[in-house]
Amino acid sequence: MAGFVNYVKESFGELKNNVTWTPWAEAQRLTVLVAVFSIIFSLAIWGVDTVFSKIIALYFDWING
Repeated sequence: MAGFVNYVKESFGELKNNVTWTPWAEAQRLTVLVAVFSIIFSLAIWGVDTVFSKIIALYFDWING
């Protein structure tokens, strides 16, 4: 158990002293960028899925007469 406690203490020390954190303004800007691209990508996938489902429905309507 002492090994785990030592590991956690060293991890916090590493995060506090040796990690270079992204500035807050840049982190916010990148978060918005990721959100916008995620929405655009999901809309593109939804559009392609809708088109393909309509094409497949038309195909099955056509072969079933």
